[in-house]
Amino acid sequence: MVAVRESTAVVIVGAGPAGLTLGNLLLRAGVECVVLERRSRAHVEERQRAGVLDHAGARIFEEWGLADGVLAGVPGDGGLEIRVDGEPRYLDFAELSGGRTGRLIPQQMLVRRLMGAFEEGGGDLRFDAGEVALHGLDGDGPWVSYRDGGGVVREIGCAYVAGCDGHHGVSRASVPAGALTTYSHDHGIGWLTVLADVPPPRRPLMAVASEGFAAHFPRGPMASRFYLQCAPEEGVGDWGEERIWAQLRSRLGDAGLPAGRITEMSVVEMRSFVVDPMRFGRLFLVGDAAHIVTPMGGKGMNLAIGDADVLARALRAAVREGDGEGVAAYSAVCLRRVWNYQEFSRWLTEMTHDAGDVRVAGEFRRQLARARLERLFSSGAAARAFADLVAGG
Repeated sequence: MVAVRESTAVVIVGAGPAGLTLGNLLLRAGVECVVLERRSRAHVEERQRAGVLDHAGARIFEEWGLADGVLAGVPGDGGLEIRVDGEPRYLDFAELSGGRTGRLIPQQMLVRRLMGAFEEGGGDLRFDAGEVALHGLDGDGPWVSYRDGGGVVREIGCAYVAGCDGHHGVSRASVPAGALTTYSHDHGIGWLTVLADVPPPRRPLMAVASEGFAAHFPRGPMASRFYLQCAPEEGVGDWGEERIWAQLRSRLGDAGLPAGRITEMSVVEMRSFVVDPMRFGRLFLVGDAAHIVTPMGGKGMNLAIGDADVLARALRAAVREGDGEGVAAYSAVCLRRVWNYQEFSRWLTEMTHDAGDVRVAGEFRRQLARARLERLFSSGAAARAFADLVAGG
């Protein structure tokens, strides 16, 4: 079968937050692009993921003129309740950070809105793109091949490729062995994540208890996302509903927490991963394709959006002005933020998990972690520093 040949300036592989943000920004920058997604539209629209957009991430959409459509009606992330052995404490991020608050937006809502904005702006978004392969990445004329939903093989010639297809996608796998340095860390804990039809809390809630860490976050007017620390070897089958609700009530210090219909359960791997550089030839790795951060602190989606912003500005200069300085600096610029967010996530993960179950790290580290927690509420400087990291930048 003879392939259908096309061309564009940038091919974006993956239609998650990273790819769709980049696509929208390139449209605004006047840079032609095509977004390929191997999954169906329905799958992408309904894919459930946590979503906290920090102040820095929200500012990116504002600066590019996308906030009115993408963030309309999205509530602010004004604070956090932390319960230690059932005792509630509260951090007002708006007050501590000078009003630099984020937004609480489930990832599937953000994705739907980004898809709508991209297509309304004339963007070329293609679902059911199978057998995606990247070619000629180390030359001047790369191209991407794939088989469309009708079985037609297509080849798209381009100037640049953006790999936005996640940790297990084809983009990073297309880089020759030895071209990237990989850094990884296993935190030695797991999270059971539960989506349930339970009224959300008044504000995001994290809790530390002798049984381990737990959290309760809003996911809609009548839906909640819960997290329960578990042993890394445990799976969903090790947790029955009775055990889930008993542990949530105990760890959250809320004996009256209602049990609702559980609509989704999974175990989240608490691992960190970074590749350096985030580029090979004409391929740029964006978001989870280049780095994984633990869910603690909610920085994963924000890193993806930040990468897309840096790359969009670099590609605008390269394609429209012939200025390659930005694309050359892309990896170094992004990695500064990546390592800063990795450190914040690690610090918060260790503090909240070491402070709970003594079996995790021993009594000495448990007491150290509890001292760090207490400092957030006894030291204004510590609380402001924490709020500043939450806000991002």
